Amino acid sequence: MKAQWISILVDDQARALKFYTDRLGFIPKVDVPVGDDFRWLTVVSPEAPDGVEIVLEPKGHPAANDFTSALKADGIPLNQFAVEDVQAEYDRLSKLGVTFTQEPTTMGPVTTAVLDDTVGNLIQLIHQEEDTEPDLP
Repeated sequence: MKAQWISILVDDQARALKFYTDRLGFIPKVDVPVGDDFRWLTVVSPEAPDGVEIVLEPKGHPAANDFTSALKADGIPLNQFAVEDVQAEYDRLSKLGVTFTQEPTTMGPVTTAVLDDTVGNLIQLIHQEEDTEPDLP
């Protein structure tokens, strides 16, 4: 078993596609109409084009709006994206006009920053030092 798709609930699929590709640097993978106003819309990392797809999922249920709005209001990121250098990504994305709710912060072996994806979510960028993985049975 493996993860192949993760969903990010978005307010507007077209705006989400633009942000996730033009700002964050993901590339479009699948774009198929599935009804009058919705699409099966995925993006992938250019570093792993056959890897996990991010589904830019339209918020179609009121509970989805309540859930993501509550997370955002409390400053809680919906998802995390791994990066090699949080400060470099923060600098690059800031120059592109991306709004951050948390500047790069180091907590022991982990450095994070939190950005607003413009479509209803906070996303955390994270880098974890390689030798800090816990030993699991």
